[in-house]
Amino acid sequence: MSSRSKVVVLLSGGMDSASAFYHAMQENDVVAALSFDYGAKHNCKEIPFAAYHCRKFSTEHQVIRLDFIDNLFKSDLLKSGGQIPDGHYEEEAMKKTVVPFRNGIMLSIAAGFAESRDANGLIIAAHAGDHAIYPDCREEFMGSMANAIRLGTYAEIKLLRPFIAMAKADIVRRGNALGVDFSKTWSCYKGRDHHCGRCGTCVERREAFLLAGLPDPTLYASQCDLPPKPVVTPRA
Repeated sequence: MSSRSKVVVLLSGGMDSASAFYHAMQENDVVAALSFDYGAKHNCKEIPFAAYHCRKFSTEHQVIRLDFIDNLFKSDLLKSGGQIPDGHYEEEAMKKTVVPFRNGIMLSIAAGFAESRDANGLIIAAHAGDHAIYPDCREEFMGSMANAIRLGTYAEIKLLRPFIAMAKADIVRRGNALGVDFSKTWSCYKGRDHHCGRCGTCVERREAFLLAGLPDPTLYASQCDLPPKPVVTPRA
């Protein structure tokens, strides 16, 4: 009997989720991939790349629109919000890009979708570097959400976090080994024609390739010096 699980992958079109998708294709039977169009400035750049990777594997790709987030929530990541700040991705200013409870909302929807498709697992690409800014990426949250999804579904769906202990550079190495074309992924929160090279997600992307020792195929509008990592006061 096969030990492979039937899974749904949350696939934004970014580096991490694309790597998680390729990882899932090797380790599991991928039923479908889900992208969420929630009004982020960069959704229009990310989602076509998610579709590209799904087409490569002839995998079903569903795009779920969540217009209410852009209309009702406060975040500079959204089209309804202010300017995306530049700087290191762990700086305090980056909290302006947090979309309140985004992962909780998306995982809840994904859990219902997964059970409707007779899947028994959900894969999300949360990683060790996410916790500094995003509370709904921290393992305390992910563990609690995993328990809620398991208890709230007849299939006892598992929330799988294959990269939760990995740094961004480790994910780049893993994705590269799996054959991910990172030129077909998107990070920049500003969502312009090219990656800006200056915002937190661009800085994180550039830094990851440097630390991984791999060439960065990304076209950046700016190749300014990377900002230093800020001194972060531990959470109480």
